[in-house]
Amino acid sequence: MGAPGARLWAVQRITAAFLGLAVVVHLVTIMLAVRGGLSATEILERTRGATLWFGFYAAFALCAGLHGAIGLRNIAGEWLGWRGRRMDGLWLAIGLLTAAFGIRAAWGLYHG
Repeated sequence: MGAPGARLWAVQRITAAFLGLAVVVHLVTIMLAVRGGLSATEILERTRGATLWFGFYAAFALCAGLHGAIGLRNIAGEWLGWRGRRMDGLWLAIGLLTAAFGIRAAWGLYHG
């Protein structure tokens, strides 16, 4: 696992595993909240100040940003020939920016 390609492969698989579990948790939570008759306002009141949910959604956003960026990097390399350190840096920046948007949204729910 010394080569950068092998590390990216491992990161993408680890983030995929987390995302699979996180999507299930997210959907089950939505179904339980809706079945329980909670309104959007009540849901937002419950998420405000919930550190565990903020941590969960921040990790969700980080994994989604990294996973997507690695996948797009691989597609761009195979289809367009866009490879190299500059392109890797660009994809990393895109992944972190995407994650930052998601974490900001989670912060908005947490901080209210």
